[in-house]
Parts: sequence; C-alpha cells; structure tokens
Amino acid sequence: MHCTYSLTNTSLKPMHAEVSIASSLETLCHLLRESAGDLEEHHGWPQHQLKSCAEHGVYRWFIPEEFGGWNWSERQILEGYLAISQSCLTTSFVLTQWNAASRRIAASPNLALREQLLPGMAAGKVFATVGISHLSTSRQHIGRPVLSAELQPDGGYSLNGYSAWVTGAAHADILVVGATCHDDTQILCAVPQTRDGVRAYPGQRLVALTASCTDKIELQNVRVNASEVLAGPIENVMQAGGGGTGGLQTSTLAIGLSLAATNYLQTQATQRGDLSDVASKLSNDASNLRESQFALAKSRPTRLSAGELRSRANSLALRSTQAALTAAKGAGFAADHPVGRWAREALFFLVWSCPQPVLASNLKELSHASWDACE
Repeated sequence: MHCTYSLTNTSLKPMHAEVSIASSLETLCHLLRESAGDLEEHHGWPQHQLKSCAEHGVYRWFIPEEFGGWNWSERQILEGYLAISQSCLTTSFVLTQWNAASRRIAASPNLALREQLLPGMAAGKVFATVGISHLSTSRQHIGRPVLSAELQPDGGYSLNGYSAWVTGAAHADILVVGATCHDDTQILCAVPQTRDGVRAYPGQRLVALTASCTDKIELQNVRVNASEVLAGPIENVMQAGGGGTGGLQTSTLAIGLSLAATNYLQTQATQRGDLSDVASKLSNDASNLRESQFALAKSRPTRLSAGELRSRANSLALRSTQAALTAAKGAGFAADHPVGRWAREALFFLVWSCPQPVLASNLKELSHASWDACE
C-alpha cells in the first residue's frame, strides 16, 4: 500500500535544499503507516508521530512566512492532509485541531500574541488545540452557556464552565477556547493549559481514534488576561476571521481514508479478478471526489456543494472500507489488520463535525437499501 498524492509546488520551502517536500512527505507517510496499528492498539497519545510531523515541516504548512511558516495554499494543505490521512487518520485528525487553533491565532488582531505563539507552533514546539464547538452547536441555545466569561475590572476575564470534545487537551500547551459573556457576546482566548482552574481530562475510550485523547475540559474561575484575548467580545465570534475551510478538511480526511481502502482493493485485484470492477468503481469515485474538493478549494465551478461533497465522502469512506474488509475476509477481522481499523475509523465521519443536512443525507442513504432482490 502507498500514499496517493501529488503536491502542486514541491519546490516551495523544502526542509533541506537537496530533499523535495514530496520526498519528505513520502518518508513521513511511511513512518506514520508503520506505527498506525500500534497507536490504535495502545491508545497512547501520538507523541512520536507528531514529533515526526515537526521534523518534516508539517506545522509550517499552515503558518504565515513572517512567523516561520511556509504559508501553503489551500490546495497544498488539502493534498498534504490526503497523504497523511491515508497513513494515520489519528495523526491527521489531531493536526486538524491544531490547525484550527493556529488559524484562530493567525487571524487575531492581537499581534503580540501572534508573535508569542506562532513561531513556536511553526517549529512544532507549541501544541495548541481548540475548545470552541459549543459556540456553533445546539449547546449555544440553552438558557445558560456551558462556558461563560465574566469581564474583570482590569479588562481580563474569568471563565467558568466546560467545553466538550477537545482533542489532546491534556497534552496541549495552549487551549483556544470560546466563551459567552453576560450580554451574549462572545470571546476567543488562548489559555495556557497549566493555568490555575483548568482541568483537562485524559481522553475517552472511543470506537476509533481513541489515541486522539479527545475529552472535555473544565474551567473554574480561570483567569484570562486581556493580552490573551484573540477576538471579541462580539456577537458570533466564530464568524470572525480564521474560520478557514474546516468542512473541506473533514471531507479530505474521509477521502484520504477511502484512498487507503481503495489502494488495498486495487492491490488485491491484481491477484483476484473478481475484485477488479469493485476496485475500479470505488477508485474512480475517490478520484472524482478529490477533484471536486480541489475545485471547491479554488472556488471553481463544480456540480457539488461543500455539504454534498461531505455527504459523498462519508458514504465513500463507509463503502470503501467495508469493501476492503469484505475482500480481506477473516484476516481483516483480526484486531491487528489495517482494514478492520479503517472500517471503524470510517464511522468517525458520521459524528465528527457533521452538520444537520449532512446527517440527514447520511440517514437517507442508509435507509434506502433495496430489498427487491429478496422478494
């Protein structure tokens, strides 16, 4: 099995003059692929995988050049995600949460905080993650916000409450969190994880991606200095700069997982003719979605909206991984076989950052199986 990717500008900021980014990424993918099974088995935080990402310059993809980054284009970033997600979905998911934090910091008008945090993040020395999902889900409509911010006389804030589904919080240096003020305006702030009153839980046992150490954080009378505010107080702070294309990145990871499964099927098809049609069909589906994804990233005309792309990427992840599991037969059901892991990981896209229209589309497809052949 191998990674399928093609970076469009491999001459951009190579890690060493004599080594292209594509070669470096291929080496990284090999390392990630070799360790993905052990990571799943032991549920440990992907410390070594993330260190390898730093050594191969991955964190620099996302950071502006003035802070030590490479300022990659959206297409280059998506291609990088495609490569890494084929090799280790846990690592690529953790990177998306780090990237979400870096985007919010880079988009902040707080120059001093950008100068303080971004160079270390580009070098892989500062790990940040986000606790902001409660600002864009149904939790924001309950009578009392789950995470509140009280303005202090000196311009700082006191935070109280919690944020659910924070990835790697116990391993983070910085938590980018959102909180709601008494007048329903909101703030984003960068809080050191070691700040008094912060309790980061170690990670829930999940169906897949347990090693992402995703869990809640609790904040009790947590002091936030005015200098640590990234945005706000304003209404709908999530609509401020730094939103990026998180939806496209989610679809990209699903397509990457599908490519891992279809690559396996294509390899098997060289030895088993009965798999040829299935492997070709699923591979073509993955290629078409990949091109639609790049068109959306460039705002070029495409027949799919971002939501439709996500629905189809979810469907393909489920279909391709289950096809690979079927092709692997009993061997694939062993705990240490990659296709079993892929089948579990595909379920992740049914629940992670899944908007209502995408959820409805997924349910509609799952309920429309035909039983005509059985009648």
